[in-house]
Parts: sequence; C-alpha cells; structure tokens
Amino acid sequence: MSHLFAAPPAAAAHAPQIGAGGLLSVTLALLGVLAAIFALAWFTRRVRTFGNRAAGSLEVLANLPLGPKERAVLLKVGATQVLLGVAPGRVNTLHVLEQPIEIGKPTAVPGQPVRASFSQLLKRSLGK
Repeated sequence: MSHLFAAPPAAAAHAPQIGAGGLLSVTLALLGVLAAIFALAWFTRRVRTFGNRAAGSLEVLANLPLGPKERAVLLKVGATQVLLGVAPGRVNTLHVLEQPIEIGKPTAVPGQPVRASFSQLLKRSLGK
C-alpha cells in the first residue's frame, strides 16, 4: 500500500533540532526588532516636535480643571491672551484679555504643605 503523503519517510529523520543556539538567535532577533521600533518612535517624536514650533506664536500659559472633563485654558496667541473653555467635543472662547496678565510660579497657600518636584524627590532619595 502506498503512502498518502508525497513526502518520503527520510525527510522526517532530518527534522531541525531546537537548541540553545536557535533560542539565542531568536532572542537576538527579537531584541533587534524592539530596538528598531523604539528608535523609530524616538525619531518620529523628535521630528514632529521640531517642525511644530511656529516661533513661539502659540503657548499655553495656564490650565485650570473645572470638572472631570472640563477646563479653562489661558492661551497666548502672538501678543494676545485668550481664555478658552474646553469640554469634550467643544472649545469656546470665554474672554479675550485686553491687558495681558503675567503668569508666575504658583505661591504656596498658607496651611497646606508644599509639594516637592520630582527632581527634588529624586535628589533626596539618592542622598544628594
């Protein structure tokens, strides 16, 4: 009786052996692909932020959450400051400021603890 498959029985005797060398080559190939993906993501992020700057003509000065999804945003457009109301699917102009206001660093509120920045916490944890 003839075999149902066209492959000769000798081909089964030469099946590839998976060993440490094969596992190492697969691992190195996977690491190479992951490194290429991360390098490409880094490069596209750098190129995108490089071309987006329009000589500082648009800048977010302040951002204040008003609810879970609503917030007020103060923008600087050229020399003009605009207060916007931002909600899901909507952006409304609330006010165009005639006199630009100076935005400084927030001052500490009496009675509330001052929160340290991430760099300060990192330096403190490293003992510097």
